[in-house]
Amino acid sequence: MNLEELIREINWQKVDKLLPVIVQDIRSSEVLMLGYMNEEALRASFEKKRVVFYSRTKKRLWLKGEESGNFLDIVNLGLDCDKDSLLILAKPCGVTCHTGTISCFEEVSKEADFVFLARLARLINERKNADESTSYTAKLFKSGTKRIAQKVGEEGVETALAACVRDKFELANEAADLLYHLEVLLADLDLSLNDVIAVLKQRNH
Repeated sequence: MNLEELIREINWQKVDKLLPVIVQDIRSSEVLMLGYMNEEALRASFEKKRVVFYSRTKKRLWLKGEESGNFLDIVNLGLDCDKDSLLILAKPCGVTCHTGTISCFEEVSKEADFVFLARLARLINERKNADESTSYTAKLFKSGTKRIAQKVGEEGVETALAACVRDKFELANEAADLLYHLEVLLADLDLSLNDVIAVLKQRNH
């Protein structure tokens, strides 16, 4: 959908010329924030390919991140079924909330399962240069790719064995170990589950 088509479809009268906009992290599916756009802000967002809101307090356009540098780069967007709210899929540059948290809905957002998984991946990457005496993850990185790959193999076998004896409790535990070590292996080679998902999306076409 191009900009002019989008503007024509929006029910501006219903929203009193201020369109509610939900911003979602395209990589983690985490809801980052809610803001508002008038037509001018929407046009500016298309032009900059970054989220530009209309600030109801400042009474002007507000480029998200204009002071902090924590921009929201637009990947995709679309209206809801009633044409009175907009969902933006974005790649955040840094944290979104002015309080320093990832999401403006931090306390609720972090409880979502796939958000937790994305934050685990972030934490794993942060441990790459941590003290290995206090961090198992740092110790794994220090041990090298072959050792990490070996751990993935070991956990994969243990996961399969738990499934063969139909032990659901052990299967969940072993699968958790497998997923964690797989995340470490991917991070070791500067990849993530998002790269794996991209392959699955291609195969699903």
